[in-house]
Amino acid sequence: MRLINGKTRLYCLIGDPVQHSLSPIIHNAAFEKLNINAVYLAFNVSKGNLKKAVDGLRSLNVAGFNVTMPHKVSILSLLDRIDSLAEKIGAVNTVKNVDGKLVGYNTDGIGALEALKRNGVKLKGKKVAIVGAGGAGKAIAFALAQQLEKFGGEITIFNRTVEKAVWLEKSLTETFDVKVKGLKLSDLNLKNELKNVDILINATSVGMYPSTGKTPVSKNLIKPNMVVFDVIYEPLKTRLLTEAEKRGAKIVRGVDMLVYQAAKAFEIWIKKKPPIKEMFKAALRTLKSSKEL
Repeated sequence: MRLINGKTRLYCLIGDPVQHSLSPIIHNAAFEKLNINAVYLAFNVSKGNLKKAVDGLRSLNVAGFNVTMPHKVSILSLLDRIDSLAEKIGAVNTVKNVDGKLVGYNTDGIGALEALKRNGVKLKGKKVAIVGAGGAGKAIAFALAQQLEKFGGEITIFNRTVEKAVWLEKSLTETFDVKVKGLKLSDLNLKNELKNVDILINATSVGMYPSTGKTPVSKNLIKPNMVVFDVIYEPLKTRLLTEAEKRGAKIVRGVDMLVYQAAKAFEIWIKKKPPIKEMFKAALRTLKSSKEL
């Protein structure tokens, strides 16, 4: 058991809600494996208390923290510096305290790319569909566009509020030399567009516990040669992934992205190679033992 003393560094998560977050389990497992004198906690911070919370973390000289919903965008104005990629995305999920200055990063997109890569998914020349243009959708879209600019490929973004999808299309095409299309999320548009899609990514909360019976895409639109990736990690296998697997598609679970984005945050904070295996073990052990699955 690790000793907590006067030299223990504090890392944490802020968001609302945070009670079911796996971040403390994942990061504390990493600290323990590498014998790092640090601890990671989760703090529930409401919208109205964000500035007070950030001021408090700064005053307490907290070494670093993660940011989850609903603060990923509003946190930007409270930071001293923002990484160029996070600035383009317009959202931050990781903050490092550098000599009293709070520097923001976004590791969601990197985590998604790593999850695809570790599952043997090649991006070269692929047509990718992203359902959702919120925080996760934007981060994934930017990370993908950066890669597809090198290798070739296309991105189609679906969102219930079509203006957000169109805005993301404009932002990506202004930043990268890649073909992007933003469309309204509708059954007709999905039916028309998914015929030629190689990789389907759900970046919405549809299918998340407790609404596990829902799916953002009808199983009839999933092809056997598709890769279907769901950013939701609880349940481990969403309805979308279960139906995709039955259709013969290759699936990528949300827990993979969760761990890899956490690993990148760990690397930013600690400047050491994260113990991926132990982080995965901790996350999977918790998810599999949950009564909610």
